[in-house]
Amino acid sequence: MSMIRDLRAVVRPSRVSLRKAGATYETPCERARATAVVDCAVYRDGRRVATEGPLTPQEAMRLVRRDGGFAWIGLHEPTEDEFAGVAREFGLHPLAVEDAVRAHQRPKLERYDDSLFTVFKTVHYVEHDRLTSSSEVVATGEVMCFTGRDFFITVRHGGQGSLRALRHRLQDNPELLAKGPSAVLHAIADHVVDGYIAVADAVQDDIDEVETEVFSPGRKGTPRGTDAGRIYQLKREVLEFKRAVAPLLRPMQLLSERPMRLIDPEIQKYFRDVADHVARVQEQVMGFDELLNSILQANLAQASVAQNEDMRKITSWAAIIAVPTMVCGVYGMNFDHMPELHWRYGYPMVLTIIVGICFGIHRTLKRNGWL
Repeated sequence: MSMIRDLRAVVRPSRVSLRKAGATYETPCERARATAVVDCAVYRDGRRVATEGPLTPQEAMRLVRRDGGFAWIGLHEPTEDEFAGVAREFGLHPLAVEDAVRAHQRPKLERYDDSLFTVFKTVHYVEHDRLTSSSEVVATGEVMCFTGRDFFITVRHGGQGSLRALRHRLQDNPELLAKGPSAVLHAIADHVVDGYIAVADAVQDDIDEVETEVFSPGRKGTPRGTDAGRIYQLKREVLEFKRAVAPLLRPMQLLSERPMRLIDPEIQKYFRDVADHVARVQEQVMGFDELLNSILQANLAQASVAQNEDMRKITSWAAIIAVPTMVCGVYGMNFDHMPELHWRYGYPMVLTIIVGICFGIHRTLKRNGWL
């Protein structure tokens, strides 16, 4: 367990570019190193092989085939031309290559003759002072992994999910790296899922904040419809989160349950822990979705109740105003023979009757909760 404990730090440093300007490259692999390769190294007996300068993927595999070990090549958003040389050098399947270049894939695990192709969705929580109806809460990226007998290739898409810190952590643990490419695959899976756990905790805080505001008393100053927009936006972000987490459970279960010749048996059992964490986060995200549905329905119900209260108040005042309107309308018809028309006290008496009736209606409606 000690060698796995070192992999649980989640660090996202910025990417350091290794591109060279004004140089000429003879092979597709060298061109890939100039434009897309973040790091390329050979590991033997769990330690990085020292070289005079940066390696190309072609040079790395030449060293591996001559002296043993495995190569780990990391790329960031390569184009088809940039990745073509790498794909030919390592014999990658065309379907997997197409998925790795185009991105926007669901988390999955595909087995080919000489390699495993695994897709992970990385998730990052976007910090914000206050959640609004247009706030971005969850930012996603992708990490595609090609696992072979003597190579490991990562292809990243998006600004999140840097693996540089993870690579350094693994290099500090030669006992683990000596297990080969499958140890790197597990480390990346564990790293990605640890990110899910951190994001789930942060999203939980946002949901708690919205829930408190919706159900707290004294919300008369809140503009109508503001909460509904915020809740709906948060629900959309949770849906994006769910799309990253839910499909990953089955691949992790396959890696932990089925023997695979490219996965070291000693490493395979650690995928169970990753699968358990994915299952836990999946349950948590499903709970978020259901809770937001309930909060949204409660918010809409509160809006309906508020509208009904407004309509009752409007109706009550309309009933009160109807009394003087009716009396004034009758006496405004200018007939000669109307009761108390020429009586000295007729005018104050009518006003007194109007005020009395209006006061009685107002008191009755207020007692019944309409005003």
